[in-house]
Amino acid sequence: MSGFLVKQPGLLTLIQDAGRYGQHRIGLTTGGPLDGEAFNWANRLCGNELDASGLEVSIGGLVLEAQVDTALAVTGADMPFKINGQDVARWCTHKVKAGDKIELGFATSGSRAYLTVAGGFNVDQSFSSTATVTREAVGGLSGDKLKQGDLLPCQAHSPTELWALPESEQPDYNADVTLRVILGYQHQTFDSVQQRLFFSSEYALSSRADRMGFRLEGQPVKSQLNGILSEGICHGAIQIPADGQPIVLLNDRQTIGGYPKIGSVISRDTAHLSQRMPGAKIRFEEISLEKAHNINCLAQRRFINMSLQQIA
Repeated sequence: MSGFLVKQPGLLTLIQDAGRYGQHRIGLTTGGPLDGEAFNWANRLCGNELDASGLEVSIGGLVLEAQVDTALAVTGADMPFKINGQDVARWCTHKVKAGDKIELGFATSGSRAYLTVAGGFNVDQSFSSTATVTREAVGGLSGDKLKQGDLLPCQAHSPTELWALPESEQPDYNADVTLRVILGYQHQTFDSVQQRLFFSSEYALSSRADRMGFRLEGQPVKSQLNGILSEGICHGAIQIPADGQPIVLLNDRQTIGGYPKIGSVISRDTAHLSQRMPGAKIRFEEISLEKAHNINCLAQRRFINMSLQQIA
């Protein structure tokens, strides 16, 4: 099968679908796109199901050569996007032909872009998903990041309509972030002073940030627990290790962990966090479980009802 030839893989480019669910019992984490919102928009612009396989491009530097006629879209971080050397817009669909050169330069705002093609990349599933988790060597083409010479298989496609997301709906990745938090069952092990310090302080994103978790730096907080048995941990969980500096756990986290947790960041906000670079300012806000459900339901309804602009 033909598809797209990887001429230059970039710093870290991974095949991702919506994620690997139901496999924690055997120790496999979820994986999937760190910024699920940008990933979903990329698939929708290509007319795909939302779990179709695409690329997560971290920082940039990706060069592909098309071997088929099809359509593609790029969303997420602001990376210079060129087709055959010509600058083209992100957040919209483009036709490409066999032989075309597709380039993503290095990010100037945000840190992760998502590239999808019509119909998605045809990649065999590993444990019910194509999501690449390099630590576990599962998913993608070989359980690893893309390498020069890899072939990303996909079907030819003849798009009759091209679409764009209105500019007013495109996110600003330079804005400071307030992460909305649902308290966890261990929050009472942080006394009222420690909780107030946590929610009233400003943190900075450290350079120790990857797909497993983002470490923050700022006001330390302490739990009354001296240690706990390892237990299952969820997406967005905020671990507080012995140095008191929060760690927000993301898609490639371990399935169990042994640090006290003050709560969990809602998934919409971990997506925004994942686009920030070291030094970004972060604050936390406590919300109720009911409000979190409302936020997610309203966001999902807005996504479904949002009309794309037809551009061709």
